[in-house]
Amino acid sequence: MKVAHIITGLGVGGAEQQLRLLLRHLPARCDVFTLTAPGAVAEGILADGHRVTHLGMGGNCDVTVLPLLVQLIRDGGYDLVHTHLYRACLYGRLAARLAGVRAVIATEHSLGEKEIEGRPLNFGVRALYLAAERLGCSTVAVSATVARRLRKWGVPASRVHTVPNGIDASRFRFDAALRAGTRARLGIPEGAFVVGGVGRLVPGKHFETLVRAVAVLPDAHLLLAGDGPEHGNLRAIVEALGARDRIHLLGECDGTVAASGAGGEWEIPGVLSAMDVFVSPSSEESFGLAVLEALAAGLPTLYVTCPAVEDLPPEEAPGARRIGTGVPQLTALLREYRTAGARRLPVPPVVERYDIARSAERLMALYHAATSTAPQLPAPAPPAVAPAPSPAPPTLPMTTR
Repeated sequence: MKVAHIITGLGVGGAEQQLRLLLRHLPARCDVFTLTAPGAVAEGILADGHRVTHLGMGGNCDVTVLPLLVQLIRDGGYDLVHTHLYRACLYGRLAARLAGVRAVIATEHSLGEKEIEGRPLNFGVRALYLAAERLGCSTVAVSATVARRLRKWGVPASRVHTVPNGIDASRFRFDAALRAGTRARLGIPEGAFVVGGVGRLVPGKHFETLVRAVAVLPDAHLLLAGDGPEHGNLRAIVEALGARDRIHLLGECDGTVAASGAGGEWEIPGVLSAMDVFVSPSSEESFGLAVLEALAAGLPTLYVTCPAVEDLPPEEAPGARRIGTGVPQLTALLREYRTAGARRLPVPPVVERYDIARSAERLMALYHAATSTAPQLPAPAPPAVAPAPSPAPPTLPMTTR
């Protein structure tokens, strides 16, 4: 089976890294098309042996990408098109239909209660989403929570399929030597109390809460892995609180490679090994991959919202604890964990439940169902005015499988 994956961008983010991880386990020939700037994940996908094509989309309304994408899908002879993230789902579904592909699946990675990928869930966003959804065969929800939200929006239940995100738990296994090495590189004493967080630095993640909570704990350190538009604001808060020597903003960190302990860019497994407790202060999550990775590393974990855990009985994740959004409560809890002392927990059952190999198997079952049962969709009539021709897309150096 030949599959085209279309995604909005390939910087370091949960959906992007999940795509890379899935590609390693899908028994299909897969090419990737990114509408906007390819980043570190694009380079990783290339290194894994897949082709990545950057379409050079200039903005949300850059419709010149549409005929280009249609032609690429036609030329590729794909059996199925799989779209990821809001913008790619809008353009990708339409392009697939115009190209005559009869099997189109979209994964909904980021549908929150009040926003989707940072966009407020207003009438226009919802109406456009639902209109595009009808152009495909089915929509994949990454959690039961997201599936409920989709049905509440008006997506027919028969078109919604839950395929949870997955992790490769072995990559995040605690490593005492790696812990010592990471702390040494950062200049953190071995016995210091270290709190951690992972995610894109965007307003909805509320990492400012975590920064403020750790800053008032004497001698406590914070490792914050991720980058984004809130980096400057967080740095200013750190400076204002006089905690520059204890708050470590690490930038983008790779979560799809095994920890090496070598110099160079930080890797999530090594950063997690260096922590004593993990905190996810995000108020809008569709799954909660970072929480699962922390649990896989044996870390006590505090979270504000995490459907991956909340959708299951408490005994599935005994090391996870739901918290409120305030700084005083978080500070008090962190003080409790510091007093109790550093300890590693057994990897809980929830981690095995979300093994990436299981997710890939379920996704392939949907692929086979879509390609065998989806009706042939007639292509819509061409627009009255043909869009201006586009130059050939810039294609990253290609490696075929």
